[in-house]
Amino acid sequence: MQLQLPEPSADAHRASRALQDLIAADIRHQDGWISFARFMELALYAPKLGYYSGGAAKLGKDGDFTTAPEITPLFGKTLAQVVAGLMQQSAPHILEFGAGTGRLARDILTELNAMGVSVAGYSIVELSGELRARQEDMLREFTQVCWLNQFPSSFSGVVLGNEVLDAMPVHLVLKTADGWRERGITLTDNKFAYREQPCDAALIAQIPNADRLPNGYLTEVHPIASAFMTSLAGMLCAGHQANGAGGAAILIDYGFPADEYYLAQRDQGTLMCHYRHHAHPDPLYLPGLQDITAHVDFTAMARAAVHGGLEMLGYASQAAFLLDAGIGDVLLRTSPVEQLRYLPQANAVQCLTSPAEMGELFKVLVVGSGVELPEKFIRSDRSHRL
Repeated sequence: MQLQLPEPSADAHRASRALQDLIAADIRHQDGWISFARFMELALYAPKLGYYSGGAAKLGKDGDFTTAPEITPLFGKTLAQVVAGLMQQSAPHILEFGAGTGRLARDILTELNAMGVSVAGYSIVELSGELRARQEDMLREFTQVCWLNQFPSSFSGVVLGNEVLDAMPVHLVLKTADGWRERGITLTDNKFAYREQPCDAALIAQIPNADRLPNGYLTEVHPIASAFMTSLAGMLCAGHQANGAGGAAILIDYGFPADEYYLAQRDQGTLMCHYRHHAHPDPLYLPGLQDITAHVDFTAMARAAVHGGLEMLGYASQAAFLLDAGIGDVLLRTSPVEQLRYLPQANAVQCLTSPAEMGELFKVLVVGSGVELPEKFIRSDRSHRL
């Protein structure tokens, strides 16, 4: 398939070639084959060369994709209403994974300040040097913000992850007449190519009714994201045990519960790439210059959190969660009479909540220890579907 995509610069080509050489060396070192998860890990996170660890712009008009906080500050202002209530039950600390440009942190801190809610610390775990630099510039007026290189051993407060899980490496598995096989990457004539190997049964155990799926079925499984959720659970449970203050994690991403993720008709999986605002399905194209993502299996994420000791607090569509959190009230702070100011904000809210846009595809998973969501979120809760 010939991709019709913008041509990268000479410098970008050179950076991608250096990363391709690194991946090729890893393949040779691993006897000629690496899992797709390993390929995705290097393509996104190889030091100085991977998509997230390199220097190219990721977000906004000059980047490859746009997230909810970039669309409107109302997203962060609405989340702040939920964060404030959860901090009141736990501790005045926020920890954000993958903070993008820092806009979400700025909008939340600005809104909490306007509400008179004190935040003792706002920690950010960020793997991208380019994004961290943008965050430092965006958040320079907020002295409580600091950056971490890894998980804290324990934490009490509110954890945020907006479009974090979808960027974690996934394994690809394929159903064949001989059973399930794992699809990985090899070298053919010094070019990357797919090749299947025998599959670890633990990967297939994540797929419900895997034996009933048709031959030729290709999909992703998510042990790395599940391990992240297990670590998250350990961190929050350790904080609760150490000081009696609980905590909660709010994870927002696009995805499905397992029984929808692994539908028979979704036989080519959900893997998608983003290059300069163009979406396409080829992850082998110019490694290091494009984002590679997969939709989230929220059942697997919730199961890992609960097995790690957390409680399920809520699972809803983004639309329902934002509406229950009061995004309509936040919007109405601007009078509809002031059309030049109101209409762009109303259009942004429509983008976040419309089933035809982000409202239904994006979900919100909330897990925690020693805290609860307000009763108003119960009416939209879909935890029973996980």
